Amino acid sequence: MEEIKVYNTLTKDKTVFKPVTPGEVKIYVCGVTPYNHPHIGNARPAVTWDVIRRYLTYVGYKVTLVQNFTDVDDKIINKANAEGSDWKTISDRYIDAYFKVIDALHVRRADVYPRVSDHMDDIIHMVEKLIENGHAYQLDHDVYYDISTFKPYCKLSGRKVEDMLAGARVTVNTDKKNPGDFALWKGAKPGEPAWDSPWGKGRPGWHIECSAMSIHYLGETFDFHGGGSDLIFPHHENEIAQSEGCTGHPFVHYWLHNGFITINQEKMSKSLNNFFLVKDVLEKYSPDALRFFLLSTHYRSPLDFSDERLDEAERNMERLTDVIAKTKELAKTEGNEETAESRALSEAADKALAGFKAAMDDDFNTGLASGFMFDLAKAINVYYTAVHNGTAHNQAAAQHAKDVLKTIMDILGILEKQWKDTESASSEEYEALMNVILSIRQEARKEKMYKIADAIRDKLGEIGIVIEDSPTGARWKKRGI
Repeated sequence: MEEIKVYNTLTKDKTVFKPVTPGEVKIYVCGVTPYNHPHIGNARPAVTWDVIRRYLTYVGYKVTLVQNFTDVDDKIINKANAEGSDWKTISDRYIDAYFKVIDALHVRRADVYPRVSDHMDDIIHMVEKLIENGHAYQLDHDVYYDISTFKPYCKLSGRKVEDMLAGARVTVNTDKKNPGDFALWKGAKPGEPAWDSPWGKGRPGWHIECSAMSIHYLGETFDFHGGGSDLIFPHHENEIAQSEGCTGHPFVHYWLHNGFITINQEKMSKSLNNFFLVKDVLEKYSPDALRFFLLSTHYRSPLDFSDERLDEAERNMERLTDVIAKTKELAKTEGNEETAESRALSEAADKALAGFKAAMDDDFNTGLASGFMFDLAKAINVYYTAVHNGTAHNQAAAQHAKDVLKTIMDILGILEKQWKDTESASSEEYEALMNVILSIRQEARKEKMYKIADAIRDKLGEIGIVIEDSPTGARWKKRGI
């Protein structure tokens, strides 16, 4: 196995990853509260963890990924009441919307997508255990966690308990033992969904849900827990207190948190009305461009959203699409003569893969890793030009470069359709048809029927196919994705 180093929010340093169970990795990622269409802030952790999972699988681990839906929440209830609907209709609608956009972004489905509403028994059992262990107490129909009973409270965030209330979502109740005690169970209120419990009808608090679901699927101790930096406190801090207070065992070994998305250097926020829905961004940009943009910066760093950066990502996807087509052409071209150019190509492929892996092994640095992909793309372009200018071809070197490029792109999850299209039987038929069109156009040029030749080129351009003329003949490629 690779030696992978990760930055652990819990220990505040970068350490070598050691799985709980050799050869296996268990991951829990906090998912969305489905009360609206997903925004790009929701897309970032989804894409980030998709790449982490792909890479861990690539290096040989058996990976289990769980991502929840918080389908019982104040925001969903408020939305349902405003629409004269019910919480389940709202959550089902926006869970469907979430799957639609993450599928478009090539995010592979998690192994399990638990919903809070399906795990009430687990949640109630956990609250009962916390009361039994002396970590929780009942007030009327509510149950609270007593933070004074968990000595390492705030070990994740590093906050001081006396300062922790600033900006936190804390339930106001003057009868609580401590101001920072948080709700595990909330007594029923009019107009809200409620479930039976030993403390009367009610619903769970925000934090207990993820503790119960993660332990249900991954066990009392597992490898990775992920989410946005805004969840460090209070959500993840409280998950640790609940889970370890319940089981008596360490909850999670490695906590990984992605940075915020900013708009003109300001944190994206609904209150500032500067957030962007994924579905709206995808009306202007390709899914591959948006996915690549989300991976262009290290996951822990802030990512500034702008049309300029997305335009650049789109151009990069077009360039890489062209390189994919060249690798396909070179891999099909016969020739086995080793030359200085073919050796340089093979060396570039080896260097790119080694560099990519080193960057990914260093806290999954996709921003740095993707640079090695572009280095290889440049080497392929240089080699392609050399072959078309008469240099002897080496099919093995070209195939090696193609395989490495595809491996890197498969882990990053970009341009998957481009690889599939050119490898399918229907694509071969498509390519054969294009070759016929190009031969007709070439005949028109020979006969000096330039208007017809230009019309063929222009009409193909209208449907996204670009014709490039060169001294060795014309070639075609798809524009974008």
